[in-house]
Amino acid sequence: MLHPLNVRIAGRLEETADLLEEQRANPFRARAYRRAAETVRSHPRSMRELAEARGMEGLRELPGVGESLARSIFALAVTGRLPMLDRLRGEADPVALLRTVPGIGRITAERIHHDLDIDTLEELEVAAHDGRLADILGIGKKRLGGIVDSLQARLGAVRGGERAPADAEPPVSELLDVDREYRDRAAAGELRRIAPRRFNPGHEAWLPVLHTQRGERHYTALFSNTARAHQLGATRDWVVLHCDGGCGERQYTVITSHWGPTAGRRIVRGRQDEGSPASR
Repeated sequence: MLHPLNVRIAGRLEETADLLEEQRANPFRARAYRRAAETVRSHPRSMRELAEARGMEGLRELPGVGESLARSIFALAVTGRLPMLDRLRGEADPVALLRTVPGIGRITAERIHHDLDIDTLEELEVAAHDGRLADILGIGKKRLGGIVDSLQARLGAVRGGERAPADAEPPVSELLDVDREYRDRAAAGELRRIAPRRFNPGHEAWLPVLHTQRGERHYTALFSNTARAHQLGATRDWVVLHCDGGCGERQYTVITSHWGPTAGRRIVRGRQDEGSPASR
């Protein structure tokens, strides 16, 4: 008898494969998700039980499941959500993601997202350690400690207990090249468009999606659909890059600088000192 949780996870993986194919991603990647779905569906043990007992190592040992797919299965088994699938559906919601952390409710999540411009759990972890989270929320040490412990347990399990080496960061020149490809192809009307759920009352399919690759790194690029991007009129300027290089998914935002020596140039937010003078 098939395990109900495994059937649900397999369905999410198959939907991911369908959307990757529809959005013209690398066909090998889509097929990998489809094969993983077959493996998960027929496995005699619940993926949650396997993840809790063996962690990422146990998931990586499944036939046809590598690092990236193991992280996807882990997320679905433990949290019931797969951020990548939400993006492909046009349902990405940073506030909903932040609310999955114990100790963070709706109002707190909205403040974190709007005031600190935090979209991911990795960014939340950094803010918890550098003092920004405590400063803006005025929360006590006990509550902050609970948030930090929860993030360490959740992210540490996905990382396999190890952080990616520093040289796993893609060079800024590569990020700017993916940004250039996305904006050029979006302007030429070459990309599939999705209808984001947030800030889109007319359900218009306006958001172009690019799937591309640089070496072993897979990229998904979309214009920013955050509240701040809408407030600043930057939804056709800010480009969010989701990079999956096998050491965990990372997110970068490329914007047009309006200040200082980089004014008028495309820069990677937080890494502007590494930008190329020739970038546009």
